[in-house]
Formats: sequence, structure tokens, C-alpha cells
Amino acid sequence: MVKRVHLFVSGRVQGVFFRAHTRDLARRLGLNGFVRNLPDGRVEIVAEGEEEALKELISFAHHGPPLAQVTGLEVRWEEPTGEFLGFSIR
Repeated sequence: MVKRVHLFVSGRVQGVFFRAHTRDLARRLGLNGFVRNLPDGRVEIVAEGEEEALKELISFAHHGPPLAQVTGLEVRWEEPTGEFLGFSIR
């Protein structure tokens, strides 16, 4: 069953390859959606796919890549829309 998660990651998460690592993981997990930097310094992730794959993405977002320092993670489960083809960096 396809689900959707909307994440907001805070801390030292920009300029540390967070988006690239997220995109690569999401693609390996077969997820669709996007990741982008926000003007306030957070990273936003919207992903759709199987619940177990989304949970693995959430687990990654708790710590991020090696240079990141995640201090906060907001997780929102939403209704999937099917609007995405693949996973991209915006």
C-alpha cells in the first residue's frame, strides 16, 4: 500500500550533501518525491511509496550523511497523491 511522508529536517543539514544522499537512498528504495533546501536552513523531503521504505527514509533523516548534524525532525504522514515520477532534488 502506497503512503506519503512529509519531513522537515533541521540542524546542520545544508551544504553537507544531505539532498544527494537522500535522493540516492530514495531511488534505491523505489520512492517517488523530492528533497529541497528551505530558506530557513531546514531540508524538506516529500516521499511516496511502501511504508517500510518510507520508514527507512525516516530513519536515515534522523541522522543524515556523515557531515550532517540533525537536531530536529518533523514527520507528517499524509495521503498520497501519485503526483511524482521518480525522486529528485529541487
